[in-house]
Amino acid sequence: MTGTVRDAALPEFPGTRAEKCPFDPPPELQALQQDGPLTRVRLWDGSTPWLVTTHAEQKALLSHPKVSADVTRPGYPIQGPRTGGGGLSFILMDDPEHARLRRMVQGAFTVRRTESLRPAVQRIVDKLIDELLAGPKPVDLVEAFALPVPSLVICELLGVPYTDHDFFQDNSKTIIKRNVTAEDRTAAFGRLFAYLDGLVGDKLAAPGDDLLSQLAARVAAGDLTRAEASQMGVLLLIAGHETTANMIALGTLALLRNPGQLAVLRESEDPKLVAGAVEELLRYLNITHSGRRRVAMEDIEIAGQVIRAGEGLIMPNDIGNRDPSVFADPDGLDIERDARRHVAFGFGVHQCLGQPLARLELQVVYGTLYRRIPTLALAADPDRIPFKHDGQVYGVYELPVTW
Repeated sequence: MTGTVRDAALPEFPGTRAEKCPFDPPPELQALQQDGPLTRVRLWDGSTPWLVTTHAEQKALLSHPKVSADVTRPGYPIQGPRTGGGGLSFILMDDPEHARLRRMVQGAFTVRRTESLRPAVQRIVDKLIDELLAGPKPVDLVEAFALPVPSLVICELLGVPYTDHDFFQDNSKTIIKRNVTAEDRTAAFGRLFAYLDGLVGDKLAAPGDDLLSQLAARVAAGDLTRAEASQMGVLLLIAGHETTANMIALGTLALLRNPGQLAVLRESEDPKLVAGAVEELLRYLNITHSGRRRVAMEDIEIAGQVIRAGEGLIMPNDIGNRDPSVFADPDGLDIERDARRHVAFGFGVHQCLGQPLARLELQVVYGTLYRRIPTLALAADPDRIPFKHDGQVYGVYELPVTW
């Protein structure tokens, strides 16, 4: 099995990023990668799952039929004490139930469907930039721009009133923090679940042209329970704004710290270069920094090692995306490289459902913000920017900028 607290000599996971290198994975991860693709680490509860540090082995295990994403299986390397009030729907399930529930919403996130949203996303981005330019400065880019962009988009897509954004953003922040109590996380999930359940009820009574109404129709047809629909709504609402908001702010900071790269992006009108810059920033930054977690259902032999049934697996995409055998000069930011092989969205059947929408939003933001505000600059000491070291989603709490 996965070990006990007697394995105290093993490195602890997750590690801590170096204060002077906030865009890089923790130094101990980089050292472990040099030692080989698999090693044992120790978690908060004393368990000792396998840490997978190389790109090829991560992809192989994320797509392996004998590897489970089911958080309820013995040996699954959970991130903290288990909480009540439900989980995050199908992302922590295996097929066929995972596939059944995912099919209920995947039509809204196809490349073709999301591409049709580009004009609407462009209007949102332009309007928020207009407000930035007309308002006072300096300004916190997180609150004034990075958070509203994806929140407005996911609210429109789901059919959630944006006027409630303070409520769902505050509860989302509680759920994704590492250091909150199990009771506080459970309470926050319960509040969001009740909120989405109420909206599903509203859509059952008066459906609209939105994703929650589509889920409500599935409930009416007997394909979903109301609880399943509400839980899926919680997942989509949290994932739909938190991850992209942090990428917008963190990506902007990374570009401001790399002015040569920013100049290339700002001065280009080539949509392919913008799309490539998005892929490189996704590779370089990796805001989901707690590792994708799995458990072996049967014995698996890989990279000269045997992973036994019931042993946990952690695959940190931040170090997988810095694998020098795949990406030359992996610790450098190069928006003109081909970074499409990154694993920022995972791999296999559980890869991120919303990745086409995230890509679209980031392409519009990165292709618009710096051209419209070409003198955008930090309005604070870079060493005093507060990073989200305590979050399951990495980013910055605030980003003061001026122009």
